[in-house]
Amino acid sequence: MKFDTVIIGGGLSGLVCGIYLAQQGQRCAIVSAGQSALHFSSGSFDLLNALPDGTPVERPLCAMEELAVQAPGHPYVRLGRGKVTELAELAKELLCKAGVPVKGDAGKNHFRVTPMGTVKPAWMTLEGYAIGTEADRLPWKKVALFNIAGFLDFYTNFIVDEFKKLGVECSVHLFNMDALKHLRKNPSEMRSANIARVFENQENLAELGRILKGNSNGLEVIMLPAVLGLNRTDMLEYLKGVTGCEVLVLPTLPPSVPGIHAQLQLRKYFQELGGVYMLGDNMMHADIEEGKVVRLYSYNHGNIPFVAENVVLATGSYFSQGLIATNDRVYEPVFGLDVEYPADREQWMNLDFFAKQAYQSFGVKTDSSFRGVCQGKVLTNLYVAGAVLEGFNALKEGCGAGVSLLTALEVARQIIGKRL
Repeated sequence: MKFDTVIIGGGLSGLVCGIYLAQQGQRCAIVSAGQSALHFSSGSFDLLNALPDGTPVERPLCAMEELAVQAPGHPYVRLGRGKVTELAELAKELLCKAGVPVKGDAGKNHFRVTPMGTVKPAWMTLEGYAIGTEADRLPWKKVALFNIAGFLDFYTNFIVDEFKKLGVECSVHLFNMDALKHLRKNPSEMRSANIARVFENQENLAELGRILKGNSNGLEVIMLPAVLGLNRTDMLEYLKGVTGCEVLVLPTLPPSVPGIHAQLQLRKYFQELGGVYMLGDNMMHADIEEGKVVRLYSYNHGNIPFVAENVVLATGSYFSQGLIATNDRVYEPVFGLDVEYPADREQWMNLDFFAKQAYQSFGVKTDSSFRGVCQGKVLTNLYVAGAVLEGFNALKEGCGAGVSLLTALEVARQIIGKRL
């Protein structure tokens, strides 16, 4: 099987890289093992929320100089402020074109609402989500939370308490619908993705609209758990038209309906551009000759190799087994790329669960062009993007989505540039 580029990993980084390459006319294949971190997302994308020393970041682009001092190996530092600025705008354009409309500005973070009702900084958030511009207040005075009876992944009491601290009066309304009764037969079925499938039916959505309208008098805004829009994009506009109120959603605990929707939209767009998406397969190993990846072998295809001019590794970190940690080492399982980490395992982590953990910054080593390094030597046609890279702490710095998006686009542009 011959392609221009084979991308290993079908999450945010792999899909965005594949879309950009396909837009430029490349024949690409994405090999994906299954679920990605998008299925657990909050509906927002972070660029940079804090420096490594914990200092909050309000304006990510302005923080690049200090980031270079504190974390010289950070992917953003290797890109440079100019490229970070350019690629951030390109990422936003690509997402919107792919049917994942977002709002936000790389120049200044806004504030998203978390599933617990607190606010955190974010770079971009999906349209239809409740967001604010300040950390200590929200742009409403009186809102109503509507939740489905029996849906336990949406904590209205916590949200009410946190909204009160932010100056927002919040009432709670529970509702039932006959169409949801079958989900209550088993508590594990009353999950956001299953509820979302019910509301894909127009009759059920119309009933929801009637319920909201009957309780909307005097309300400034209606807020719902994010259980709408698995495959449709018109649902909030429809409800707004029915009720005459602004209708927004708040994130729930995983699984994430907006995250699944984003994954589906990106995959659909990639395939519409001619890309080949192979779901449920794992890349096992590769043949490397004279510093190049010449053949790739997957679990499903056995001894039938993938052959490509370029390969992109976008397998993610520990969560998706892009990195694997044992008692004595951390390794990258497909190519055996170099991973730098302390030999003393006690230095990998802090016993304080909430403290900064060293292992979160482990990742594969690359050269300045994000090409993988194996036994100290650069593999000239193997590029690395996203969470599998070294040099950043996605959790503490709030930069995981940004690193995934920007390095994916940079790698794609370098691959296109080889042909020019």
